[in-house]
Amino acid sequence: MIARFWSAHTTPTLADAYLHHFEQVVQPPLQRLDGFLGATVCTRPVPGAVEIVVTTYWESFAAIDAFAGVDREAAVVTAEAAALLTDFDKRVRHYEVALADFPQITAG
Repeated sequence: MIARFWSAHTTPTLADAYLHHFEQVVQPPLQRLDGFLGATVCTRPVPGAVEIVVTTYWESFAAIDAFAGVDREAAVVTAEAAALLTDFDKRVRHYEVALADFPQITAG
């Protein structure tokens, strides 16, 4: 399994809007992709902003390539998402998941 990490910042007032966007606009097409295993979106307050870390999980680099294209480390950020962010990574990071334990994860 491969974890794909991407981070961004937004304003406290736009943080909920970005989470809604991710849940309603980003997740549905991701869930239809072969090799997509799931995602987490983590947030934390930082001075004057909210930091967002998105991790998507994939079966293989081939599955990531089908999603991201030839430059697999290029961030995939639509104009609609970018409008909700104050800055974001243009490049992502990939890691092989060496250990994982997710029994009955729930957000909140």
